[in-house]
Parts: sequence; C-alpha cells; structure tokens
Amino acid sequence: MKSKSQAEEDKMQDTVQINDRFTIAKFVPDAEQIRQAAQEGFKSLVNMQTRDETAKLKMKPQEEGQEAEDAGLAYLHEPVDGADLSDSVVDEFRRKAAELPAPMLVHCASGKRSGAMVMMHVGCEQGMTGDEVIQKAEEMGFECDTSQLENFVKTYVDNHNGR
Repeated sequence: MKSKSQAEEDKMQDTVQINDRFTIAKFVPDAEQIRQAAQEGFKSLVNMQTRDETAKLKMKPQEEGQEAEDAGLAYLHEPVDGADLSDSVVDEFRRKAAELPAPMLVHCASGKRSGAMVMMHVGCEQGMTGDEVIQKAEEMGFECDTSQLENFVKTYVDNHNGR
C-alpha cells in the first residue's frame, strides 16, 4: 500500500505541461498538492470548475484561493461550463491568463475543459490552425469528448489565429 505522500506525488504526476507557461492538472488539487505546486515553481493556480461542480467538493473556490495565496500562488477562479462555451468565454480566459505570473497550473475536474481552453490560447498565440491544435492536443493526451467541443475549438482557433 502506498503512503499518502506517495499517492499525492503520483497524483501530481497526472499533469501535462503544454509549454513553459501552462501545465494542465487532470485532477482537482487538494491543499497539500497546492503547496507542492508552489514548491515545484508554479506561480499561479487557475480553477475552471463551475459552481455546480464545486458544490460537490470538499474545498470551495474561496478556500482553494486561500490555500493558493498561503502557498504564494496567484489564484484565478474562472468557471467554464463545457456546454456553454462561447468566444467571449475563451477571450476572457485568455485575457486574464495573460496577466497571471507563469508558470501556471490550470485545472477543472478532469483536465478536458482546461486543456481545451489552454490549447486554444496557445494555438492562437502560435498561429496554428484549428486542425493543428486538435492534433497537438491529442498528441499530448487530450481529446475533445464531443464533436461539438472539437468543432468549437477548431472554429475559435481558425477565427482568432495569430491573436
């Protein structure tokens, strides 16, 4: 049986580094993992969980924010509902993310929404096409779980390419 610290360490390995600014956590960090993230050099923590999701959690966004602040991290709670994505939602995330110190750890419940949001941001900044973003995301272990999300990602990136 693994010790608690070994289990937490394994959980922290369930991350995907997108580039030197963004790493996606495919889990919701607890207080110890937030402190660990700070010790590993992260400067910001971004939580994309919605109010419905956070109602089921032990740690509410305000508590997560306090833990992040106590660990020396900047904190942003930017709820993203996968069923309610729009250009303005992505634009707002991109604007706020650009203001946060890097590197940043970004999470939702599973990493799908946070991965999609970060990949759209990075793809636009790097002048990639929507298809290139989808391909790169898949190579990194992210999949759009619905054709609706995949089409949104492609269209957003194609329409905001280079911005």
